[in-house]
Amino acid sequence: MTTGTKVHQSLGMMKMLSGNFHTFAMDTQDPMAKQMYTNFGKQMDQMITDLTNRIGYIEGQEPQYKMENMAQQQTDIAHNNQQSMQKD
Repeated sequence: MTTGTKVHQSLGMMKMLSGNFHTFAMDTQDPMAKQMYTNFGKQMDQMITDLTNRIGYIEGQEPQYKMENMAQQQTDIAHNNQQSMQKD
């Protein structure tokens, strides 16, 4: 797994966690827990913004880390492997 893939995967997990924290905040009746989950959600949202900005920078500096480039490379590799197997 490449660094670009790992970073994008981490971003996806962070978005899921943020959604969970916001849901927990809405679901609980305990004011202290509600505040805690709300704060966690806001912190996670800020980290998501920071990581998204970092991904943009990385992809600008290293185009091979763009997800569409990685997906295309994987498709090309799979296609080449299939062609090699058909020749054998």
